[in-house]
Amino acid sequence: MESEAGNGKAGKKGTSESKGRESKDFIRAIIEEDLRTNKYGGRVHTRFPPEPNGYLHIGHAKSICLNFGIAEEYNGLCNLRFDDTNPSKEDVEYVNSIIEDVRWLGYDWGDRLYYASDYFEQLYEYAIELIKMGKAYVCDLSPEEIRQYRGTLTEPGKESPYRNRSVEENLDLFRRMRAGEFPDGSRVLRAKIDMSSPNLNMRDPVMYRILRAEHHRTGNKWCIYPLYDFTHCLSDSIERITHSICTLEFEDHRPLYDWFLDQLGVYHPQQIEFARLNLSYTVLSKRKLTELVNGGYVDGWDDPRMPTLAGLRRRGYTPESIRDFCDRIGVAKRESVVDIALLEHCLRVDLNKRAPRVMAVLNPLKVVIENFPEGLVEEMEAINNPEDPSMGTRKVPFSRTLYIERDDFMEDPPKKFYRLAPGREVRLRYAFFIKCVDVIKDPNTGEIVELRCIYDPETRGGAAPDGRKVKATLHWVSANHAVTAKVRIYDHLFTVPEPGAIKDSDFKEFINPESLIELNNCKLEPSLKNAKPGSFYQFERQGYFCVDTKDSTENSPVFNRSVALRDTWAKIKKKQEAKS
Repeated sequence: MESEAGNGKAGKKGTSESKGRESKDFIRAIIEEDLRTNKYGGRVHTRFPPEPNGYLHIGHAKSICLNFGIAEEYNGLCNLRFDDTNPSKEDVEYVNSIIEDVRWLGYDWGDRLYYASDYFEQLYEYAIELIKMGKAYVCDLSPEEIRQYRGTLTEPGKESPYRNRSVEENLDLFRRMRAGEFPDGSRVLRAKIDMSSPNLNMRDPVMYRILRAEHHRTGNKWCIYPLYDFTHCLSDSIERITHSICTLEFEDHRPLYDWFLDQLGVYHPQQIEFARLNLSYTVLSKRKLTELVNGGYVDGWDDPRMPTLAGLRRRGYTPESIRDFCDRIGVAKRESVVDIALLEHCLRVDLNKRAPRVMAVLNPLKVVIENFPEGLVEEMEAINNPEDPSMGTRKVPFSRTLYIERDDFMEDPPKKFYRLAPGREVRLRYAFFIKCVDVIKDPNTGEIVELRCIYDPETRGGAAPDGRKVKATLHWVSANHAVTAKVRIYDHLFTVPEPGAIKDSDFKEFINPESLIELNNCKLEPSLKNAKPGSFYQFERQGYFCVDTKDSTENSPVFNRSVALRDTWAKIKKKQEAKS
């Protein structure tokens, strides 16, 4: 189990290194103290334990990067273990998606892929042992009665009338529960702890319930299933985990984690809690994400507006950018909301270095260059990425009829509008200076349908021999060579920063009606005709775009905007630095 082969280490994909950390976070400080005192024989062994009842989201990425990253930093191991104890909500689809997501982030668990269901027999024997010790009993109270008997934060609970059954009766009933003699929900197995404990989790928590549901791995072999608090600590123990890292909502569960392990006298890992990720303009509650999917508010778990890793991947986020994001936010003990602008900034930083630059006109306006010869095609040399000269250049066709962005022309421009207007000269990127000499309108609607321009052949490459300057450079596409494509412009899914935290409201009320805008007549340069699904580009002056992996077909790519060019986070940081 603890061989060095496949030890959970991932290749250093840009940002997971801890080199240069100004200070250790509290989790790493605990681990380093444990290593210093040889607490676990010098071992570091973590695990990522998702429930297969939904898709992973950006919050899970923080936990994945933390658990696998710590194993990587301290030459340890990290397991992937599914907490598959509720078959009524679980599915193989979720198992497969989780495996894909963790691998996509760049992590490997070697031969240590485990399931809580691997331990069902052993967990059952542990439950029998607790019954024999007088530490567990079968209870016939209904779920509602159990809640009523539990008490409140200010009032102690009441003991179940079944709490003092004999060991023999409890053993008999629990074995008959396993044999399927009783209806679902009619009986549970509870730990016998303290109904007056100030910690509600210690007031005789349920360990097993009767549930007839086919399990994706064990089929119908079991009709009783263990609950999380009983399963998780013992799974950690069985796998010889050293540091069981989980989110802050489990802090109040830690006494129960310790109680089960101490009562059974088994190997005892240390549970450590950190603050979960909260991200602005989205929700990270699995229940709320499920509502969005089941209610048809989004197009499935991999909708590019979703904060799921599948959705982010389809939108064009890279594993490197997400790992960078997780590294930047770090780990803390206090809950906070991270600005989504930081996540977007991390993607821009990554793609700026390696995304090819291309020209794409999203809202086309036809331009005819009257003094350019009909039928002539010239090839302009365009730079693929100024950040990386090794990416070289490409040829872009230039002809008499072009498309420019409709927003790049105004017939009666305001004072600070520097782009194309009647009588005004601008530069076409990599090409020539052009001047607008006429405006053609639809006689029925008055809409501008075409511009007539002239070009200066002496300005090839975008510079004038006489030294005259222009104030704007526009992107363009040759009309006869353009690829017509669908482009999706995505925005935040919600209109408010914290949609799930507004009192007396349904978070779905704040869904952004303009979170998706589809443009069906975009004109792209011809190099994009055979763009492969999953590939990414910077559309000059427009943003970063990814070829959709689901809806693109051969010779007909669909482009999703991953993120706009404007970097809100960089501006926020600049203001913060100026103040300090």
